[in-house]
Amino acid sequence: MTLTASQAILGKQKRERILQGAMQLFFRDGYAGTSMDRVASEAGVSKQTIYSYFHDKESLFKALIEQITIARFHTLFESEQLQGEPDQLLRQVAETYLLRVAEDQEYLSLLKVIIAESSRFPEMAKLYYQTVIQRGRQLLSQYFDAHPELGIQDSEATAHIFFGSLVSFVVVQEIMHGKEIMPLSSERLVDSLIDLIHSSS
Repeated sequence: MTLTASQAILGKQKRERILQGAMQLFFRDGYAGTSMDRVASEAGVSKQTIYSYFHDKESLFKALIEQITIARFHTLFESEQLQGEPDQLLRQVAETYLLRVAEDQEYLSLLKVIIAESSRFPEMAKLYYQTVIQRGRQLLSQYFDAHPELGIQDSEATAHIFFGSLVSFVVVQEIMHGKEIMPLSSERLVDSLIDLIHSSS
């Protein structure tokens, strides 16, 4: 059976309503404290309707991770490889990540849930790692390999240091209240990371 345009739009709107309802519950009550029954109530749909879009709670949470993360980093991760002059490209990657994350309450709330529940639900942390960190590290590693003039001996480790520093900056400054205790500007971090790359050459 082929869906009409209006049916497709309604289906997309209903899926979005489910995701929005689930997001409120996951962020407020955590992964363990959220049930499909409560998501159905929050979204104003039947549980059967939720299962027509998502197989289980894990697939619902995965869709939420993808929606929140991929949309924000689409311009970075849409291509098969990163391109541009090293200084400009590295600054763009760093600033895009930091600007789209540090002041994004949805993203920070998602990150808090993943960190809080990672020991009980390691698959959630793995999903986040694969969606954001692994993809960023792979693209950056490939970029370093394509630019031997940078003199980087271990492209994977260097990409991990670069991208991992961005993630840890957000966690420490925004989630662990580092900006209140020992603030560090994102500009200083980015400048130092680029200097580290240059010191390899």
